Amino acid sequence: MKRTTLPLHAIAWIVGAFILVPIVYALIGGFKSTDQLSVNPFGLPSPWNTGNYTDVLAEGSFWRQLWNSTFIAVLTTAVTVALSAMAAFVFARFAFRGRELLFTLFTAGLMFPFAVAILPIFVMLRTLNLLDNPWGVILVQAAFGLPLTIIILRGFFRSIPGEIEEAATLDGCGPFAFFWRILLPMARPALATVSVLAIVGSWNNFMLPLVVFSDELSWTLPLGIQQFQGQYSSDTSRILAYLVLAMVPALGFYALAERHLIGGLTAGATKG
Repeated sequence: MKRTTLPLHAIAWIVGAFILVPIVYALIGGFKSTDQLSVNPFGLPSPWNTGNYTDVLAEGSFWRQLWNSTFIAVLTTAVTVALSAMAAFVFARFAFRGRELLFTLFTAGLMFPFAVAILPIFVMLRTLNLLDNPWGVILVQAAFGLPLTIIILRGFFRSIPGEIEEAATLDGCGPFAFFWRILLPMARPALATVSVLAIVGSWNNFMLPLVVFSDELSWTLPLGIQQFQGQYSSDTSRILAYLVLAMVPALGFYALAERHLIGGLTAGATKG
């Protein structure tokens, strides 16, 4: 290891520790009782108690919330990626008056904080009768996911050489056929990237489902933590076990898609 890279490696280890330590703490804390957490929060369990994990897995509410989170995440990703891909294709491959202004309006959505819009969103969903309806979460999440997704896909679509489109046109391929048969298959790394971002973002969303869902049967995994909260106390050890189990699907999916995520984020970066 060269001395010039030592500071970078040190920073990487420090950042990794900040990310890993809370996960390890939650994992070990799930094997303790709440009393053990109060007396010895940072030590190893004595004895190791697997009851918190088995109790969570034995509850039907956990599996129902897992299904709700999966259903919402998959549909959110499908809607976000489908709409963003079509919009990014237009912004990347067609020249028309006002294109850059319209694209700037989309990118301005990145600066619009979700928390500020929560009250108008609630009123709108109530008017549309979408409260306690999964589509109330799916459509809003997709709307807020469009700006970043369009930016990433537009950069990738613009990096595709024009000669490929010209050759396709000479072969009788129209714009939509070029988009569907050629551009989308070539854009798999970028599509995988935005899909991972959409799924993980939906999986971790707490505020929007909290506003939309009042029926416990519709709760997602982030909302499920509330079932361990009593009027005067919380079952902290079981909350930690629940958090670890809720993270496993998202971490597993991210680990499988990590290569595509990194490749997709860098794709199209060398050509504006």
